Amino acid sequence: MLHKFSYIAPHNREELLELLADKKSSAKIIAGGTDLLVDIRAGNQTPEYLVDLKNFENYGEINFSIAKGLSIGANVTLIQLMERGFVNSDYPLIAKAASEIGSPQLRNRATAVGNICTASPASDLAIAFLALDSSLEISSVRGTRTVHMTEFFKGVKKTLLADDEIVENIIVPQESSGHKGSMLKMKRIKGHDLAVVSVACALVDNKIKFAAGSCSPTPLFIGEFSENENPEAIVEKTLSLVSPIDDIRASAEYRRFMLAEYVVRLFEEVKASK
Repeated sequence: MLHKFSYIAPHNREELLELLADKKSSAKIIAGGTDLLVDIRAGNQTPEYLVDLKNFENYGEINFSIAKGLSIGANVTLIQLMERGFVNSDYPLIAKAASEIGSPQLRNRATAVGNICTASPASDLAIAFLALDSSLEISSVRGTRTVHMTEFFKGVKKTLLADDEIVENIIVPQESSGHKGSMLKMKRIKGHDLAVVSVACALVDNKIKFAAGSCSPTPLFIGEFSENENPEAIVEKTLSLVSPIDDIRASAEYRRFMLAEYVVRLFEEVKASK
């Protein structure tokens, strides 16, 4: 059973930010709700207010400019990322990561920003954005700040967001457009499932960038490397940064083994795609 809460749908951005400033931790933002409503039903979150973003049409926009790059609003769903032509052509790693999340029904509701703000260590989308040097535009009544995604995650399902702040846009720089990239994800089943371990890789301006999921308390940026780097050196650095755990889905040892395997495979695949 869901506990009782008040539902509020502000009509403009000013009203939204003032509402968040007033209610702070007693309010939770809902866009797709695919994580939040599950947590409320399980008793993991008990907000007094749900603040709905459905009235904000500009939050549903995906835009691109040379100056800013790719901008993904707070209401943009995973299916929109998968189906938008220039995302598939210029930012294929994002479309690939979105397609790895959940079922078609879930992807029609779940938002990219919501997925990032949930801050799951197993987030497929987060590692794609990390590999593409992405940032977040975060707003409150105090103003707007831009935070690089490597600084955003602070622990398992923890971020640096203040109680009165909202992530309005994900920004992927223009320099990352036209990249070659891919990701590998190990699951327990062939259908939709959380990652046992996952690795995203992108070739941008002759640099190969890696990020990994399900191997540390947060989605993790591994680093960028030369195309001429010895893949074993990349594996060594990767394994020095991760801290996988033993759980019902896999042992830490097996996660480390598959991380090494995926890094080598993706390094060779991305280099060959040039």
